Amino acid sequence: MNIQRRFASLRVSAGIRVPAGACGHRRSIVLILIICALILAACQGNVPVLEPGAQVAEAAWPENENRPGAESAQSDTDEFVPTPFPTRPLYDPGELVDYAAQTGDTLPSLAARFNTTVEEILEANTFIPPSATTMPPGMPMKIPVYYLPLWGSPYQILPDSLFVNGPAQVEFDIEEFVAQQPGWLKTYRAYAGGANRSGAQIVDYVALRYSVSPQLLLALVEFQTGALTDLEMPEELQDYPLGNETYDHKGLYLQLNWAANLLNNGYYAYRAGRLLSLERPSGRIERFDPWQNAATVSLHNYFNHVYDQDNEYDKAISATGFAATYVTLFGDPWEADQPHIPGSLTQPVFTLPFEGGRTWAFTGGSHSPWGVGEPLAALDFAPPDIRAGSCQPSALPTTAMAAGVVVRSENGVVVLDLDGDGDERTGWNIFYLHVANRGRVEVGTELRSGEAIGFPSCEGGRSTGTHIHIARKYNGEWIQAEGPLAFNLEGWVAFNGEEDYMGTLVKGGQVVRACVCSDAESFITAAP
Repeated sequence: MNIQRRFASLRVSAGIRVPAGACGHRRSIVLILIICALILAACQGNVPVLEPGAQVAEAAWPENENRPGAESAQSDTDEFVPTPFPTRPLYDPGELVDYAAQTGDTLPSLAARFNTTVEEILEANTFIPPSATTMPPGMPMKIPVYYLPLWGSPYQILPDSLFVNGPAQVEFDIEEFVAQQPGWLKTYRAYAGGANRSGAQIVDYVALRYSVSPQLLLALVEFQTGALTDLEMPEELQDYPLGNETYDHKGLYLQLNWAANLLNNGYYAYRAGRLLSLERPSGRIERFDPWQNAATVSLHNYFNHVYDQDNEYDKAISATGFAATYVTLFGDPWEADQPHIPGSLTQPVFTLPFEGGRTWAFTGGSHSPWGVGEPLAALDFAPPDIRAGSCQPSALPTTAMAAGVVVRSENGVVVLDLDGDGDERTGWNIFYLHVANRGRVEVGTELRSGEAIGFPSCEGGRSTGTHIHIARKYNGEWIQAEGPLAFNLEGWVAFNGEEDYMGTLVKGGQVVRACVCSDAESFITAAP
């Protein structure tokens, strides 16, 4: 059922934009007075910036008053002292609060964030069908909340649409942008991903593989190192410019890999309701405000790993920290926000990634499509003609799970674009990893469902044996293997296991268990 159409009449009206979570923000005269007061405060240069760890107000504030450009009371020598927002009330158990759906919201995620249940949300919003996948962005909802203390900042740093390497990045020319900046990044060169690359090419290479916005990565490098403004790279930053001082992350390229992986860990764990709080090195607990968005939580999680001192962390997540750097480089991100995940998103019909009638082993349950940790978006399958754990070549091809055009074909990797526009940042795309170089399909090839892409192998990354690794993206966002948009292959639906790579595929009463051992309980047969 398409709730996008069903709830079109419930769209939030245009006008002054109030952050999601402002209770009764269009009905209460009291809140109008609060808004006016905050506008006056902004005119006086006293824009509220929440101190992380403080509770947040159940009050509305105009869009631009907690956006980048806000100044806090401090001098050049003073410690950063963010101006706190008013506090949220202590909600009664199950009290209904107002919420406007954000990009990519699902009922299980909302239930986790508000400490409630899907059943209670459905009871409070009878217009939402139980089969709903993603919520239409902006749709007004009532959420029963069960209060937990230590809520963090409601200030939203970056919209989700500008976190992913999606449609918003299609027109962005990273090499031209970097060339126009005075900083050292435009003359930087290093060996990365099998080739010598410029600084811009390194950022773009990492952005493509992790599907993280290149603008976000550029803003991070500028915020932490001055790469776009400083003429020379400081000597103390040459080995570990982003702050991860481990021997296997030396140099800008490996630092960016670490950063992109960490950003994805936070973004997708919050999306799935698995990351709800963080602990600072000082011991301070920050429980994410339930109205927060995934991109902002990801940045909180990232800076929590970068900065040990609370003062540095507080500054980084405030309007005068990373957000101000982003605005200086690319303008107000909220003016460029175009939600990239629509309501009622559904997966196209997919076949299993091997020939019809064949039996392969399901060797890997939900795990990361690229990198380590989140998102749990990929599945693995191994052919029957190879001994488990062996990297011998297979004679059995992996196949197109749907019709599309090949937009990327490189060492171990094939990306199949289903909307045919030739850009993997838009629409549905299928990502294949460990495709052998021998017989790998070329870029531009149009394939029908079931046609060969190449042969499974150990090429293209770490591997426990010859297999094929598959994942899905929509508008640049990795789609998690379990959940309202679960991987569905010929009716086989994915469920997570207790750990990465564990899990099951379920079809009716049949259950197939993932195992690298390729035993009988992991066998699955494609429809003829």
